[in-house]
Amino acid sequence: MLSVKPQGGVLSPGAASALAGGHLVLPRALRRPARALAHLFSPDVTVPRYAGAALVFGMLGATGLYGAVLGGHMPAIVQTVTSASGFALATVNVTGNSQTSEIDILGAIGLNGHTSLIGFDAEAARERIAALPWIQSVTVRKVYPATIDVMIEERRPFAIWQHGRELTIVDRRGQAIAPYPGVGLRSLPLVVGYGAAERAADFVDRIAAYPQVASHVVGYMRVADRRWDLRLDSGVTVLLPEQGEAAALSELSDLDREQGILTRDVETIDLRLPDRIAIGLSADAAKARQAALKERGVPTAKERRT
Repeated sequence: MLSVKPQGGVLSPGAASALAGGHLVLPRALRRPARALAHLFSPDVTVPRYAGAALVFGMLGATGLYGAVLGGHMPAIVQTVTSASGFALATVNVTGNSQTSEIDILGAIGLNGHTSLIGFDAEAARERIAALPWIQSVTVRKVYPATIDVMIEERRPFAIWQHGRELTIVDRRGQAIAPYPGVGLRSLPLVVGYGAAERAADFVDRIAAYPQVASHVVGYMRVADRRWDLRLDSGVTVLLPEQGEAAALSELSDLDREQGILTRDVETIDLRLPDRIAIGLSADAAKARQAALKERGVPTAKERRT
């Protein structure tokens, strides 16, 4: 005959009685849950009328919620619920934009008819706005219950860069901002040629030190990425040397102050030679000069060669 004894060697009266009757004795930790389960299935317990339906709907709701989480639909659900609860986005305040349109900003924010402030991701919207061409920095802030503040700092345009047939707005470092829109920004200097965008700021600043010349310049042309030419409002092209720009500009400024050379009927002013200035006359000016020399009896270069 098999007998079971606790470690103390003495059985309690209840345990002894249970063993004598052939019943299983549960550990102390399981006795209370077992009694509750037995009470639940007792004939004396009355189940509420709609308990089964409530249990089914609860299971369906839990299943749907789980599927929404797995499928990535929870943000849309949150947007819909919170929007209907009085947090629907009503106002977007945009400040600091000049070249960036409000339409582009609103498109980057990603609004729709049921966007709510609670489910709105301000950081994701900030990153999308920051990717727009003119944006230097941007802050997006939620103001409850229904407002978004967008504060923008735009990049500062410095010049219009012509490279080939393309026109691009660049900053002082020569970094491209956006294609030239064709309207506005016409007061920006025009820099032409490869290598011109990166070197334009320093060169334009140097030219500004000679206002007698700078006031006539409409274009700064980089030649072979080695030196500069100036295009003037009169159509004259000034050829600057690769070395000694400052001396050449000073001489040109003095010459214009004394003789108005920058507004004369000439095509080119070549300052590349250190000991002389070569001036190329326009076709009309060249004919007038030859006629004047002929009247004075001075032989032309062609006549002297013959």
